[in-house]
Amino acid sequence: MAATAFNGCISTIKSHGHKSNFALDLEYGNSSLRLTSKGFKINLEVSGKDRYCSRKRGFYVIQASSSSSQTTVLDQVSSPLNNKVDTPKKSSEAALILIRHGESLWNEKNLFTGCVDVPLTKKGVEEAVEAGKRISNIPVDMIYTSALIRAQMTAMLAMTQHRRKKVPIVLHNESEQAKSWSQIFSEETKKQCIPVVTAWQLNERMYGELQGLNKQETADKYGKEQVHEWRRSFDIPPPNGESLEMCAERAVAYFKEHIEPQLQGGKNVMIAAHGNSLRSIIMYLDKLTSQEVISLELSTGIPMLYIVKEEKYIRRGSPAAPSEASVYAYTKNLARYRQKLDEMVH
Repeated sequence: MAATAFNGCISTIKSHGHKSNFALDLEYGNSSLRLTSKGFKINLEVSGKDRYCSRKRGFYVIQASSSSSQTTVLDQVSSPLNNKVDTPKKSSEAALILIRHGESLWNEKNLFTGCVDVPLTKKGVEEAVEAGKRISNIPVDMIYTSALIRAQMTAMLAMTQHRRKKVPIVLHNESEQAKSWSQIFSEETKKQCIPVVTAWQLNERMYGELQGLNKQETADKYGKEQVHEWRRSFDIPPPNGESLEMCAERAVAYFKEHIEPQLQGGKNVMIAAHGNSLRSIIMYLDKLTSQEVISLELSTGIPMLYIVKEEKYIRRGSPAAPSEASVYAYTKNLARYRQKLDEMVH
């Protein structure tokens, strides 16, 4: 494979009159070739099926590939998962799924939770499973969650219902030792995994001195209007806590820097997070004003689907039960993806 790509590069170089003073450097570990000549440099990398020579200022571009450089949601049925986090290929379409976590133990007790790490109730588990059924025919290549267990549980439980049966694997990049210890050494197993990235920037907003307090008792103490202002205003934080505006700054910045490039490159992404961090992201996606976003309500365990096309976000609402095939025909690619899944089962 490397030899084929190398010969292709040599042929193109000769056709442009560059024939002499070449130095060849071959690395077997990363399957890469480097060619240099006077004022001329080519990097050739071979990874899986794709082979390409990159071009920088003044360099020639040589590209050979056994398949189109564009991918669609349909390709994810049969294509191995690429676990690399580098810049993905450009694609014409991708799916974005947003899920607010299911009911937590403190939701059940009517307590302010914020950034306290509280797990799901039995009802919350059932909500996460139901959410998974709704998205079971939608492709998922990467998962992003907050650093809190209720969001992570929701993502994991939802994926147990997905028809592709790929296993979500939490990536551990907090230290070199964590990276080393969490390596998967089976290439075949890697193809059946979905990387899960956890980020504190997607956490619920921090409620400061209200965390752990009963909501009704707090309203009785401070007054309903004051508590409503802390909970629903855009830029007024609770004592020593975050406002929605402050939460939006970190959540949207993370989305733009880490998640948006994956979507624009054709990766299908699921985000399992919280009411306020997801409201912040939806504010960005739907271009809502600060007044519009404070009235936005998100139900626990109800997924929301966006189609990402030509750098635009097209909101499609919540998918219905998987038995309703028409809900996945928002685009031709999603309809074809479901059809492919049906063919794999039968």
